[in-house]
Amino acid sequence: MSTVAAPAPAPVAAPGRARLADLPVLLVAVVWGGSYLAAKGITTTHTVIAVLVLRFALVLPVLVVAGRRRLRALSAAQLRGAGVLGLVLGGIFLLETYGVVHTSATNAGLIISLTMIFTPLAEAAVRRVRPSTGFLGAAAVSVAGVVLLTQGAGFTTPGPGDLLILGAALARTLHVLLMARIKAVQDADSLSLTTVQLGGAVAVFALLALLPASGANPWETAAGFGPREWAGLVFLAVFCTLFAFFVQMWAVRRTSPSRVSLLLGTEPLWAAAAGIAIGGERLGAAGLVGVALVLGGTAWGRRAAT
Repeated sequence: MSTVAAPAPAPVAAPGRARLADLPVLLVAVVWGGSYLAAKGITTTHTVIAVLVLRFALVLPVLVVAGRRRLRALSAAQLRGAGVLGLVLGGIFLLETYGVVHTSATNAGLIISLTMIFTPLAEAAVRRVRPSTGFLGAAAVSVAGVVLLTQGAGFTTPGPGDLLILGAALARTLHVLLMARIKAVQDADSLSLTTVQLGGAVAVFALLALLPASGANPWETAAGFGPREWAGLVFLAVFCTLFAFFVQMWAVRRTSPSRVSLLLGTEPLWAAAAGIAIGGERLGAAGLVGVALVLGGTAWGRRAAT
């Protein structure tokens, strides 16, 4: 469950320096892959909003303190643009977290990887440019893989969790397109932009938590957490959000956005590994073929889109 900043282009780094940056970025992909299982372990249908409030309430003050000077330098237009992105980001996390409650961590991590296919398709549609034949082939392979992945017990209608995660992948695509098209945020400081976005998302979660139908109260949920739940929450907040963001910021200044993106693209592989090895999830023969098709299709699509 990734939180992606919009990195500025970086100069090409020396090979040794780039390899030095690879390991922390790969570690981010690993913890992001594990985030689906962690969220599933501490969240129920009635505590989704409460857990989201707690997760980002732990992170946001650190980001505000770290970037308070640059935050004050944002213009009104940049604040409005980042606020819009924050609303979309809030929707992404709601769809992802509700989705993972109702599906497996393996399915969630692999279905969300379709963002890598949806984004170039949507960008081509906006620009009215036909994607290459290779990319369309990669998209078809990936979609076929998702169909097989979600039908491990036989061909049935995909479950509500699978559809919610698919919606999150589409929302991620919208988020990326908006970051590219809202001119006010393109020159904004990455730390400030991410802080305002997370602040907007937290505002959405906090308002939803006030509604009677929102489920459990965040503070009551926190009071009911045991050591395992707190460990899962800290993992999501500190490693999957705070650590991941700062590693991205560090890495794109020492290597290239493309190299970072390629390494982060291994996230679904780690999600599947965590779900199977730690979560005890099982995939039938069709599901295993689906995993291979999703991973192969997204890798093929990334190469065809460059």
